[in-house]
Amino acid sequence: MLTTKPLSFFKTDPNQPRKHFTEADLLSLGASMKTLGQLQPVGTKPDGILLWGERRFRAAQLAGLKELSVIITDRPLSDSEIRLIQLTENMLRADLSGHEKWLACAELMAMNPDWQMKDLAGHLHLDPSMVTRLLSPSKCIEAARNALRDGKIGISDCYAISKLPPEEQASLLARKLSGASRDSIEQEGRKSRNGGKESVRLSRVKIAMPQGAAVVVTGKSLGMAELVDLLLETVKEARKAAEQYDVKTFQSMMRDKAKRGAP
Repeated sequence: MLTTKPLSFFKTDPNQPRKHFTEADLLSLGASMKTLGQLQPVGTKPDGILLWGERRFRAAQLAGLKELSVIITDRPLSDSEIRLIQLTENMLRADLSGHEKWLACAELMAMNPDWQMKDLAGHLHLDPSMVTRLLSPSKCIEAARNALRDGKIGISDCYAISKLPPEEQASLLARKLSGASRDSIEQEGRKSRNGGKESVRLSRVKIAMPQGAAVVVTGKSLGMAELVDLLLETVKEARKAAEQYDVKTFQSMMRDKAKRGAP
């Protein structure tokens, strides 16, 4: 049921996935809501406990607004249903921290033990490769997860670190914390996975295939690790596209995606 309620009606939920709010961000959102109006309603249980929209509620408080548009659930919800709504709605917001996104994804997977990562990707309407990155802190040592929580490293850094065995991750994390770039720790990780040796790198790799076909991969500097990642990602995309598109359309889609720099 969509209605309007005074701010005194709303109550925050301490179990919400979002834990951090910056005053500057809330002030900016509040000013926008005063100027443009509330573009999206918040959602609550019948007793006013917020299911989603706590950021909008906090911004309205700071901006001095008197009421908010709200969708009030018209049936009792189980704890698991409430949590699923909260996690899903928050994951679709761009301003969650990397640590919060990881926790939300990990909890969604735990709530749905039959899911594979492709199922989580479909539920959140995300690319499977992005879900792989968002869940990568689960494969990292605790120190890396703590650094992610504290904002010292990002999800991409965790993804690079997670590719190494736990006993080798601490040194890579230390390099990142000392100021190394994400690309440099990725290169360091590749070197470690290759037994400490620099692998042969090519700008063009031609792979002969059955039936006279060939796959050609070009890039600035390709080693086996990059080649495997690229081929796996291409296979994932091709399998998704095969249900709807022909090979020419797929080629165009991948070219456009590369231009956008999508993961």
